[in-house]
Amino acid sequence: MSLQRLGWNSYFDALWQGREQAEWLPARVVSQQRGLWRIAGDFAECWAEISGTLRAATEAGADWPAVGDWVAAEMLSGGGRPLIHKVLSRRSKFVRKVAGRRLEEQVIAANVDTAFVVMALDGDFNVRRLERYLAQCWESGAKSVVVLNKADDCGDVAARIGEVQNIAASLPILAISARTGEGVEALDTFLAPGQTIVLLGSSGVGKSTLVNHFLRHDAQTVQPVRASDSRGRHTTTSRELFALPGGALLIDTPGLRELQLWGASEGVERTFSDIEELTIQCKYGNCGHTTEPGCAVQAALTEGRLDEERLESWRKLGREQDFVRRKVDPEARQQEKERVKLLHRGAKQKYDQRRKDGGKS
Repeated sequence: MSLQRLGWNSYFDALWQGREQAEWLPARVVSQQRGLWRIAGDFAECWAEISGTLRAATEAGADWPAVGDWVAAEMLSGGGRPLIHKVLSRRSKFVRKVAGRRLEEQVIAANVDTAFVVMALDGDFNVRRLERYLAQCWESGAKSVVVLNKADDCGDVAARIGEVQNIAASLPILAISARTGEGVEALDTFLAPGQTIVLLGSSGVGKSTLVNHFLRHDAQTVQPVRASDSRGRHTTTSRELFALPGGALLIDTPGLRELQLWGASEGVERTFSDIEELTIQCKYGNCGHTTEPGCAVQAALTEGRLDEERLESWRKLGREQDFVRRKVDPEARQQEKERVKLLHRGAKQKYDQRRKDGGKS
């Protein structure tokens, strides 16, 4: 498969001009499994390993190759697996915090032009979950399209679209049915040759059915969702890049039951731009948006211009970002320590004063 067919363009060509070794070849990561990366380029598609130098220079996680990455690879003359020596700078990346307690960034897909954020219009419809995806998409550097699948299972599609419009700003919102083909042709306008698309969403929203539609054959297994709660099973177990018949490239991802944001402070601001604009109108710059006088956020809440659940979602995602930043950023961690010290000092002063006053408040 040619480099151009894989999405190589002038941006990556400019990066490649500074390559360190003449024998290295450009390649794109099309899938991965533990310790191995499948690469494609102007050679037969094959599995590769990362070089010892790359392994020593980077930490496991976000610095290692991910599906969609362009890498510098060396074909070994002895017949061994090719070696990946370098990951080219990414134009965009969709990331999350790894599942569990570890504080580590995980790259879901790299060098994406457009993200299809897929949500089902059945019992699993959840705008709060969609806010999370949109926040990370804004941060990724890729364009986003909200795809509302299973329109044939929804009694009031227009109402659902209205709910999404309230949180998706000016993003395109498309209601489709991957099963029946209804409205799917609207997605074709984003599938230009050389463009890379990623499918994002939780299990059971219909991503595998969309992959099969775009490929025009059954490449992915499709399973029904549970009737009790419309939750799906993981039919896609790994990330993989497909070359579509029309020339576009598609990255399919496993359903994410847990999407913890990583480094998405700006993405949260853009996703909740309506609330961010309200905070600017508050009377006090350090307003906590609870009981302070002149709070524009609370005024909008009282007047019905702001939904309580959306406000709480904004607060929750903000707290998550603050927590991650304090843990991974030494400066932010030190600032938090100083803040806690001041709080404790203030509390101690109040306690000492009360003792001097004979225990009176």
